Amino acid sequence: MQATADSTKMDCVWSNWKSQAIDLLYWRDIKQTGIVFGSFLLLLFSLTQFSVVSVVAYLALAALSATISFRIYKSVLQAVQKTDEGHPFKAYLELEITLSQEQIQKYTDCLQFYVNSTLKELRRLFLVQDLVDSLKFAVLMWLLTYVGALFNGLTLLLMAVVSMFTLPVVYVKHQAQIDQYLGLVRTHINAVVAKIQAKIPGAKRHAE
Repeated sequence: MQATADSTKMDCVWSNWKSQAIDLLYWRDIKQTGIVFGSFLLLLFSLTQFSVVSVVAYLALAALSATISFRIYKSVLQAVQKTDEGHPFKAYLELEITLSQEQIQKYTDCLQFYVNSTLKELRRLFLVQDLVDSLKFAVLMWLLTYVGALFNGLTLLLMAVVSMFTLPVVYVKHQAQIDQYLGLVRTHINAVVAKIQAKIPGAKRHAE
């Protein structure tokens, strides 16, 4: 019963995150997506020019400059107008931001679930439980060696972020044509995999 409850909880958390991510990537709230996309781009472009320490320090200084300036401005304004509105950030200072034990447990369980799933999949691939899947993984790693030689990690991350926020919208607008080409590619890949499986003895046999 406990396992079923935990599984249901994981599904609810994942469904919530998935829904929020889809709303962002499909630009359903243009303002919110624009802020997130712009923030990611600004951060990544900054990291291409400065070290992580410098970027964090500059961001902290920018935030402090804004809050200190606003705090002084409100204090001067209250002195001139002879009002007593209190601290300008009082509402935020009183806001509860601590994580409850239930929230921590929820996110910990979710992280544990994905870590365990990843470890099991890696074990299956590296120990060749399915020969074809392990060969696919080997080809992928081989291709990534060429990708890594052409681009550094930050460039790849920047390309990934731009793709994440543009490709879903492009797909929605041209879904029919894209599905047609993807179907052709998938058919060709399946044919190649079938030929490989036919030529390799025991390719479909799983390790006992």
